[in-house]
Amino acid sequence: MVSTASDRHPTQPHLEPAYTETLPCTPESAPTARRLIRQALGAWALDALADDACLIANEMVANACRHTRSPLIRVSVTRLDGTRVEIAVTDRSRALPVRKPASPASPDALGGRGLVLVEAIAARWGADPKRWGKRVWAEVRAA
Repeated sequence: MVSTASDRHPTQPHLEPAYTETLPCTPESAPTARRLIRQALGAWALDALADDACLIANEMVANACRHTRSPLIRVSVTRLDGTRVEIAVTDRSRALPVRKPASPASPDALGGRGLVLVEAIAARWGADPKRWGKRVWAEVRAA
């Protein structure tokens, strides 16, 4: 489910400040993004969300590296309430992500499944256009 900025955030303030880090827009930044997410989730006692959140972050970092010319990205993880966190990757490209339909004709393809995975795992996801780029986010919830 893709959501817009206007319908995703609750009116209540976040319980904790966001964990953020600015990283080079390279595939080598994915492990650092995953460490940041695991650190935040551990601090918030939401370790059960780590695998899903890290997979989502991995795909969003890979998409930013593949589809933008940004030299840097900003990765953030924000606790929305006691059971929900938001993973976000911000870059300088104004091109919004486009989810490609799953293609049964090419099951061995190496790419093109990033947003399909994000959509399957996330409670919801979306992209917020900015004057200087965009912010792609996904919400992960505890059961």
